[in-house]
Amino acid sequence: MKRIRILHTTEYRYRQPVKFGPHRALMRPREGHDLHIARARVSIVPAASVRWLRDAYDNSIAILSFAELSDQLRIASEVDVELHYDNPVEWPIAPFARSFPFQYPPEEHVDLMSYRLPSYPYDGLMLLNWLRDLYEPGQVIETFDLLNNLNAHISKSFKYAHREEAGVQLPNETLQRGSGSCRDFAVLMMEAARYWGLPARFVTGYIQMAEGQHGATHAWTEIYLPGAGWRGFDPTNNKLVGSEHISVAVAREQEKASPLSGSWEGPADAFSHLNVSVQVMPAPP
Repeated sequence: MKRIRILHTTEYRYRQPVKFGPHRALMRPREGHDLHIARARVSIVPAASVRWLRDAYDNSIAILSFAELSDQLRIASEVDVELHYDNPVEWPIAPFARSFPFQYPPEEHVDLMSYRLPSYPYDGLMLLNWLRDLYEPGQVIETFDLLNNLNAHISKSFKYAHREEAGVQLPNETLQRGSGSCRDFAVLMMEAARYWGLPARFVTGYIQMAEGQHGATHAWTEIYLPGAGWRGFDPTNNKLVGSEHISVAVAREQEKASPLSGSWEGPADAFSHLNVSVQVMPAPP
């Protein structure tokens, strides 16, 4: 078990006070057998009422409602988490699924169906052509090797590019440009797995960096494997998801896992700038 502290501040600045509509915030890590929240607090400016709910993916969502005008919107969260993570190289994949291709059991078909459908069907031909370097129809390969090869292939084939723009690149854009951000690589791997018939979903959260470095917000892909459940792959870093990854939200499409979304009313030129600060570090004893 290890304990990690996450400090995350998002601040929007405006040239004059504006009115804020309701905002939807994802700032609480997903708890379970592998992660427990030991301590959490949040500071919001201007003052807001907070209502918590669970969405369709069981993510913890904070709905923020504001009564005051303000020239800033600042959300600062501090969370200590305890991580109890099993060894990612010892996944107990069910015997029938250890070799690809395989069939999912009938009792899991309905639950997994939406995660097997591509989100970008028009990118299918280009993506399938690109995947031929890794797998040809009729080939038999170890399932773990197939996915590990895909994870490594994305990491080695594309250049990482930090992007400030909202949203993600389409898979064909990433293939054409040869570069992308972590969320672009996560979407590319998610779509690639789906074209092989494997259920995949988008994950957003945090990653703890090497000693002496700040952590960062991050995105990766989870793929459902019989016997092992949802398992994470980080194509940006060519890693299996482990104890340095802290999941905050999962979704079929990345738009539904946006850390903060909402609206404001005011002059079109009122917005000034955005500051984001993230630190992921060992929590003090």
